[in-house]
Amino acid sequence: MTHKVAYFCAEFGIDEALPIYSGGLGVLAGDHIKAANDLDLPLIGVGIFYSRGYFQQRIREDGVQEHMHPALDTSKLPIELVTGLDGLPLIIEVPIAGRRVCLKAWRTDVGKIPVYLLNSDVEPNSEYDRRLTDTLYASDPDIRISQEMILGIGGVRLLNALGIVPDVWHMNEGHSAFLTLERIRGYSAEGVPFDTALEAVRACTIFTTHTPVPAGHDTFPIAMMDRFFGDYYWQLGADREKILALGRIGDRFNMTRLAVSASSKVNGVSKLHAEVTKGLFHQWMPHIPQADIAVDAVTNGIHIGTWLSSGMKELFDRHLRSDWDTNTSEPGTWAPVRDIPEEQVWNTHLQAKESMLQELGLPSNLKNMLTIGFARRFATYKRALLAFQDLDRLDKIVNDPHQPVCFVFSGKAHPADGPGQSLIRSIVEIAKQERFRNRIFVVENYDIGRAKKLVQGVDVWLNTPEKPMEASGTSGQKAAVNGVINLSVRDGWWDEGYNGRNGWAIDGAQSGDSEERFRSDSSTLYRLLEKEIVPLFYRRDDRAVPAGWVGRMKESICSLAPVYNTHRMVSEYWNRLYVPIMERGQRFTAAGLEIAGKVAAYKAFIRNHWQQVTVQDLQMSSFQATKIGLTKTLIQAKVHLGPIWVKDVCVEAVGSDGKGGIRKVELAKKKELDKGLYVYEGELLESIDALWKSTANVRVTPISRDFSHDFEMELAAWG
Repeated sequence: MTHKVAYFCAEFGIDEALPIYSGGLGVLAGDHIKAANDLDLPLIGVGIFYSRGYFQQRIREDGVQEHMHPALDTSKLPIELVTGLDGLPLIIEVPIAGRRVCLKAWRTDVGKIPVYLLNSDVEPNSEYDRRLTDTLYASDPDIRISQEMILGIGGVRLLNALGIVPDVWHMNEGHSAFLTLERIRGYSAEGVPFDTALEAVRACTIFTTHTPVPAGHDTFPIAMMDRFFGDYYWQLGADREKILALGRIGDRFNMTRLAVSASSKVNGVSKLHAEVTKGLFHQWMPHIPQADIAVDAVTNGIHIGTWLSSGMKELFDRHLRSDWDTNTSEPGTWAPVRDIPEEQVWNTHLQAKESMLQELGLPSNLKNMLTIGFARRFATYKRALLAFQDLDRLDKIVNDPHQPVCFVFSGKAHPADGPGQSLIRSIVEIAKQERFRNRIFVVENYDIGRAKKLVQGVDVWLNTPEKPMEASGTSGQKAAVNGVINLSVRDGWWDEGYNGRNGWAIDGAQSGDSEERFRSDSSTLYRLLEKEIVPLFYRRDDRAVPAGWVGRMKESICSLAPVYNTHRMVSEYWNRLYVPIMERGQRFTAAGLEIAGKVAAYKAFIRNHWQQVTVQDLQMSSFQATKIGLTKTLIQAKVHLGPIWVKDVCVEAVGSDGKGGIRKVELAKKKELDKGLYVYEGELLESIDALWKSTANVRVTPISRDFSHDFEMELAAWG
């Protein structure tokens, strides 16, 4: 197979047997690869093989999280060493802080999709360098930047050594963004000027960002960049400042900024996350309105075949069309779920619940008790303690003699995240209180295997992030396809998925400080449990089946499964991003990079003369235009372009639409007053409101049919 799309990610959660993932990002990457295999799409994965994986978690009696990093036995893992034509291990080198670090590569196959995993435990290396790829997300910044150089620079060199030339380079989060510098270096070695190389690289690169929290984006001090890249800068064909400018934010080098600077397409992982990301990027380019910042949205999904319980699969096999598992994105595939007898749906769920209780060592009497699951990384913004705001009220809910409730918590906190670890201690302490014994449980060492049991076996899936800090989230999607009902803050994917009938929403208070929003959301959570969720669960018909509850389970499956799956997600990536970027990359690199060179030269000309672009005047006049009372507003401005051609700019009147967005009116050149000075005019044949008129300004932006979007140069001149 010709590998057309190279998919780089710092972690891959393919299976619990290969523990080189920490959480959602890696599991999503694994599901992405599996869906590409299902759809027979030509992807190749590139990551890191962590010799000791992510840490194994033990929770002590006092709630303290202990971290263990046992070495992985490669002989027992589904991987094989990559060898060269001579049959010996293939070794590549990466320059790190003035020294050469040797890397070997392991390969694991997901069906027809190969995933290559780099590792520095190679004999020629020093002991320190051999340990660089031991653990995932090391807190030591020197190791962190080294790992990202190994992933980005090493990943490109590995593909080169294997003779693989991707048409699309997909950076899944910013950890791999150094790959763009290595690809520029490759062009530079062939004599290609830096700016042309950058355009060629940008043309076939996309970037998916997953982090709405500014602190979640990797940054390194400029001095550290100099130390690690000092003997690398000169190989790129540009001076140090020009290279650092690709990622510089203040006095630090930002990996997300680098990824944006060197990509044609950027996407968030939910519609809401795309808007939050625009707000984050707006801080970097304040002269461009947030609404105009080019961030697409491809909402995450899950690989249904991985996360569906065996019982549910058998149920679907009996009642859905025979090819349902290859047509998961079609709503009609799931419609027959509504006709499955309630007893069958309920009994299948109880079987999954019983399996979960046995596997996780939980009491068997929970089978008939409303069980709520909360399992994810323990980070403060996920607000694991939302259910514990009022312990007396919680006591009444969980210990109702006729309608008892229990909670199951699981998850890891990063070894360097003290506040996250304190959340675990707090929950353990509460669980040890006499009134919460056998009502609150903590399952240690959360991984894919335990996650499967939880999303298949609990009755309700709880998610309580502080809105809008959850980029997407996918655990609730895994629960939904198993008939587990979501109870979640309307953040990430749930903001799109909730329809009022397929679960419950904590709307998420938007006013007040964090503590006030915490109290408000906690109160909403209690109210939903008391008034809606608990009564519905325990309302049984004469068959001892909670028919109303099962109805909501069916609605959840039918409305969510066809949308929030990776077959839909990867198809969307393919059609909206991969194929257009393939075509763009081929066009830019054809004929000796002719288009890339022309675009580089064009941009250089625009930048060199942009300071001469000014808007000198803006006038608006309104008058009645027709007998039926329509109002025509004439907008006129004088614009000085200097030597820049009129067809190389777009001139618009831009104002607020009153809904948080903008409304634009394009202006056309009417006449030239002097050399480089023009009159532009436009009109609106409708009444304009006072807000638009009071906020309207004229904006000039450089344009080209070769740009991936209108603001590729991140330039705008305002009146």
